Amino acid sequence: MKLKHLVGAVAAFGLSAAAHAATDYPSGYTKCVQNTGATCTFSGTRSVALGKSGSFVYGTFTNSVVCSGSNFPSNSFSSSAWCSYSNSTSSGSSSSSSSSSSSSSSSSSTSSSSSSSSSSSSSSSSSTSSSSSSSSSSSSSSTSSSSSSSSSSSSGGSTNGKQVERLNRGAVAVQTSGGVFLSWRMLATDPDGIGFNIYRNNSKLNSSPITTATSYLDSGGSSSSSYWVVPVVNGTEWTGESPGSVWSNQYKTVNLSRPSGGTSPDGVAYTYSPNDISVADLDGDGALDIVLKWDPSNAKDNSQSGYTGNVFVDGYKIDGTRLWRIDLGRNIRAGAHYTQFLAYDFDGDGKAEVMMKTADGTKDGTGAIIGSSSADYRNSSGYVLSGPEYLTVFNGQTGKAMASTDYLPGRGTVSSWGDSYGNRVDRFLAGVAYLDGKRPSAVFTRGYYTRAVLVAWDYRNGSLSRRWTFDSNSSGNSAYAGQGAHSLSIADVDNDGKDEIIFGAAAIDDNGSGLYSTGRGHGDALHVSDFNPARSGLEAVMPHESPSAYGSHGIEMRDARTGSIIASMSGEGVDVGRGVVGDIDSRYAGAEFWGSKGTLMSAAGVSIGSKPSQINFMAWWDGDLMREILDGTSIYKWNQGSSSTLLSAGNNGAASNNGTKSNPGISGDILGDWREEVIWRHSDNDKLLIFTTTIPTSYRFFTLLHDPQYRVALSWQNVGYNQPPHPSFYLGTGMSQPVRPNVYTP
Repeated sequence: MKLKHLVGAVAAFGLSAAAHAATDYPSGYTKCVQNTGATCTFSGTRSVALGKSGSFVYGTFTNSVVCSGSNFPSNSFSSSAWCSYSNSTSSGSSSSSSSSSSSSSSSSSTSSSSSSSSSSSSSSSSSTSSSSSSSSSSSSSSTSSSSSSSSSSSSGGSTNGKQVERLNRGAVAVQTSGGVFLSWRMLATDPDGIGFNIYRNNSKLNSSPITTATSYLDSGGSSSSSYWVVPVVNGTEWTGESPGSVWSNQYKTVNLSRPSGGTSPDGVAYTYSPNDISVADLDGDGALDIVLKWDPSNAKDNSQSGYTGNVFVDGYKIDGTRLWRIDLGRNIRAGAHYTQFLAYDFDGDGKAEVMMKTADGTKDGTGAIIGSSSADYRNSSGYVLSGPEYLTVFNGQTGKAMASTDYLPGRGTVSSWGDSYGNRVDRFLAGVAYLDGKRPSAVFTRGYYTRAVLVAWDYRNGSLSRRWTFDSNSSGNSAYAGQGAHSLSIADVDNDGKDEIIFGAAAIDDNGSGLYSTGRGHGDALHVSDFNPARSGLEAVMPHESPSAYGSHGIEMRDARTGSIIASMSGEGVDVGRGVVGDIDSRYAGAEFWGSKGTLMSAAGVSIGSKPSQINFMAWWDGDLMREILDGTSIYKWNQGSSSTLLSAGNNGAASNNGTKSNPGISGDILGDWREEVIWRHSDNDKLLIFTTTIPTSYRFFTLLHDPQYRVALSWQNVGYNQPPHPSFYLGTGMSQPVRPNVYTP
């Protein structure tokens, strides 16, 4: 196998990324195109180097240059040299002045630019490298990524569009009865036409680059095989990535460090189990890591009295290495409505932070205490209704508390929220939103049965600042009281490039003003996407708790921008406790939806017969475009009137969370191609099981992680009653190829 497929490895989510040392571009430059007449495109005026093997000539150009030797007067390269551009712009005018240099000295650099093109692309390259060489005085290590620019994405380090993670390929290999199944990511920052070569044990398996799929079944592979997935652009191989060891099962086991149990002040013994999970790149290596909340067995719903054990939040690598543990302390009560945690790169440094509500006695990942270590604000019923409350940002790599501020809004008078014992005052939600259309903000909330308050926060340059506050008690906002759900959704419903917060039966605009309130009241589930591609814009699907009081809309599909009803079922006038939506029947255009009452409904609002009995979650699992039903520890296929089982993870010890909600720890596009993985806890509560599909598909899309709406949905999936993530576009039977998102990587 070629050297560039073998040298160096970067541990990432249990995977390895290989690369070669950067000798074709100087330190501080981003590799662009070869000197075959292709255009190297960037932003602003920059120094451009032409060279190879550590020897370069230079010129200064604005916005682009044809990578041709004639543009560099002192050029001595006849062929195969690369153009690369400086990572910093200059104030000089475009010119062709040049100089030459040759270097073998030690260098270390990190550079990046992201790109995509909806209509055309030029030759480009992307690499992640880490290598070392032994010599008398030199070594090098570099990481670089570059590709062609277009109006639909960023390039040259610009910050057009929305910030997303700089991901690796997420390659995974699994032993199956038919050989070894491989899948990998195509990134939104990849150029159009990118293909992939697959190598097994030094031999290429495909005769020409794979351009129609991001999965491959190697019938000759075995558990001892070694694989490399190598991108190919315009006939040139980029740096490859190894999926690491072949999984011997359809799941990967992640061993955990379970906290010791204890006894609460009222004499109740408790133990711990893994509960909600979030995923984010905590250390900047391009792979998603795990953020896990540990719940004590005496966790409580807000309506229930009693003491609880402390809540712990851990950061893990996929190999089970624990990065840190945060102990939220005795003054944070345990339960689904209390601790909403967001893992996301809020400050744009390429590494995710973790943000959540804290209190006196919270211990960060380094052992430092927030506030008073001795304070105990629990009352005789186990509620915490006094004492300071904080919002804290933790370093995702170390767990260190980086910034804290008062949690807003404060409790005020507890009874003013609707009861005096603490049920309604401590109903919290949280989400990530691109409120300025570029960088992520955090939104933390309080209350939804009566008063509802949303507060948007920015974490920039080590500091937290409040962007805006929306309060249903403020003048003109009374229609927004009592409209919240047990979760929220984030989406750009008015198509202005900025996100709105869909707060149950209401929506808050990106600037913190009310967009609309339907007045149809509280519900237990919420879904937002393009569920009906026959009409413009996004739709929201929501069941309601009191449909007879608000026009008998038991479960509705509404215009996500205006709140107007598109389709609904009465729900028989009683609480419709659950509702879900997805394209499960190819006979009908768009996505179908159903609730705990009524029948299966088409996107056009027509009853189409009996509904599935499973109702909790959804996942893209098999090879077609329809979505499968995830419930408990099984995945089901709807077959136009009945369900068949595709996966029974319970046979391998998987266990679900949150009682009748039967949620996994998390489900989403975490590894491999655009299909979704599911992470369940093991029934012994000492490990996690990560399940991935092994079904080939002929469909190819960029990773859903680079669709900002889908990505932020993964971040708030743990909030309240967990809900499945949905992309910003229709993904189902009869879909159009999705438009490449306007994104950039830090």
